[in-house]
Amino acid sequence: MFLHTHPYEPFFPEGATKLIVGTLPPPRFTTRELNNRDVDFCYGSSNGLLWPVLDRIFGLNLKFETTQEAASQRKNFLTSRGIGVCDIVHSCERDKIDASDLGMQNIVLRNMISYLEQYPKINTLIFTGGNSKNGPEYFFRRHLKEYDHKLEIVSNEVPRVHQFRLEQRIIKTVSLTAPSGSANRAIGSMQLYKDLKNKNPKFNTIDFRVMQYKKYF
Repeated sequence: MFLHTHPYEPFFPEGATKLIVGTLPPPRFTTRELNNRDVDFCYGSSNGLLWPVLDRIFGLNLKFETTQEAASQRKNFLTSRGIGVCDIVHSCERDKIDASDLGMQNIVLRNMISYLEQYPKINTLIFTGGNSKNGPEYFFRRHLKEYDHKLEIVSNEVPRVHQFRLEQRIIKTVSLTAPSGSANRAIGSMQLYKDLKNKNPKFNTIDFRVMQYKKYF
C-alpha cells in the first residue's frame, strides 16, 4: 500500500480572495521523481492543463521545466491576482500507484473551514473538477457536513456554481471542467462544445477550457 501524501503546503498570498481547490498531484511529486517538464509547485504536472490554460489567458510566458524560476513565475502570478491554492486532500493510500481519484483509499482531508476562517477575504473557491466521487467538490461537500453546512445551488449550468454561508460571509464555489486529459471525453460530449466545434473545426478542448476558466480567474 502506497501512502500518497500531498507534497506542498497550502499557498495563501496576503489578501487572497480566491482559492484553487483540487485533490492531490501525481504520486511522483510525493516520491520526488519529477520529470524534466514537471514544475515543482502546485499543478506542476507535465500532464496537467491548468497552467497551460492560464498561460494562454494571461499571456504569462511561463516556463514548463523543473526549475526554481518556473515555480516562482507561478507563485508571483497567484500573488498578483490574490489567488491561493489549497488542495483538500492531505493524504490517502493506494493499491496502485497512479493519480486516479477513484483509487484513493483511507483519505485524510485538510480542514478547509479552518483555513477559510484564517483568511477572511476569500470569497470564491475554484474546484478543479465537479462532484464525481473523490473529486474536490465531492470531498468539500463531505467536509461541510461536519460543520452542518451545505452547498446551495446558484447555477446548474456547467461550470456549476454554488454558495455557502460561513458565519457572516457568503462564499461562492465554481466547479470547473477538470484540467486533466481524462476530462476531454466529458468536454467532447457537451452540446456547447459540439456547437462551437461545428462553427470552428479547429476549436479544441484547450480552447474550451480557456473560454470557461477566463470568467473565474
